[in-house]
Amino acid sequence: MTRVSPPPAPPRDIAAPVSALPFAISLLFLPVIALALQGGWWLALPPLYAFAAITLLDALTGPDTTNPAPHAPDERLFWYRLITLIWLPVQLCLIFGTLWLAVHGAHLRWWELLLLFYGVGVATGGVGITYAHELMHQRNRLERWLGDLLMASVLYGHFRSEHLLVHHVHVATPRDAVTARYNEGFWRFFLRVLPGSLQSAWRAEAAMQARRGRGPWHPSNPFWRYGFLQLAFLLLAFGIGGWLGLGLFLWQAFVAVLLLELTNYVEHYGLTRRHLGNGRYEPVKPHHSWNAAHTASNWLLINLQRHSDHHYKPARRFPLLQTYDQGEAPQLPLGYPSMVVLAAIPPVWRRLMNPRVRAWRRQFYADITDWSAYKAGTNPVSRSG
Repeated sequence: MTRVSPPPAPPRDIAAPVSALPFAISLLFLPVIALALQGGWWLALPPLYAFAAITLLDALTGPDTTNPAPHAPDERLFWYRLITLIWLPVQLCLIFGTLWLAVHGAHLRWWELLLLFYGVGVATGGVGITYAHELMHQRNRLERWLGDLLMASVLYGHFRSEHLLVHHVHVATPRDAVTARYNEGFWRFFLRVLPGSLQSAWRAEAAMQARRGRGPWHPSNPFWRYGFLQLAFLLLAFGIGGWLGLGLFLWQAFVAVLLLELTNYVEHYGLTRRHLGNGRYEPVKPHHSWNAAHTASNWLLINLQRHSDHHYKPARRFPLLQTYDQGEAPQLPLGYPSMVVLAAIPPVWRRLMNPRVRAWRRQFYADITDWSAYKAGTNPVSRSG
């Protein structure tokens, strides 16, 4: 008797408001930070929510391997887009409202202030930068400006130039500073990436100006915009809280950038594209990014963990991103909230991830015999030479 397989599930309908509602889980940072303002043990709430509660919710909800239809007009995505559009005022309230209350309330000790703004940085880095990432990929001028403002509020405006002009072009090659090398610990990666991404972003924008017959200091270079927006936020922080306010603002920005680079580290750790000769590499494919199908963390991070499809189709909005199985793309054992914590502990990270990288190499590049060359910034060697 022939067994008939059930038909594949139809693509999910994503137009209804209720389908977008789980992605608004990020708004829970507002009451979480409000409770943390009380000090004491309440200060543990923001990191516990971001890293522990979401991981627990991942375990309860399981993986989401369903896919929507990959094409939909923007009007069908209104409720999803609204979540990202409203985040800028939410983030400004989180940063500057908390700053005002913390500095002028005068009830928190210095270490409580540091823990409080660590929590703010977790929100602005984990959610704010993720939303900025979604916005900067759009052609709509409003959305790109919102992305620039979000990145300026964590003093990392050049991320847009680096991400769009460098990372997406050179991902999984030695030319991309934010692709973590195999066996490279996070803290070494972090110290390399901080100056490296700024330099590569500047070079990319200067090259673009040169192609237009302009010098690098031309007013159209977006670095001017990044600088002015960041200066405006620094002055606002100083106006609200003086030197203490400025210091706390800088601290939340550092935490946010740290979380961003932890995420960058996780997304492509140890993965490489095949070198084709003459400085050319194979096209970006789904197996050049780590994926996680965990439901709750994808709600919080608006499907950032469907990272293979993002690099494969960078213009695709987050509700339309597709997921891949193990045969098409490598899978993380946990969602990003847990993985970034493990990435901060290099021995634990290597024990967990290095065997997975080696398995990925055997699966997708069985012909390559010597991967040590990549560590030196050159190209792997295959059996064919």
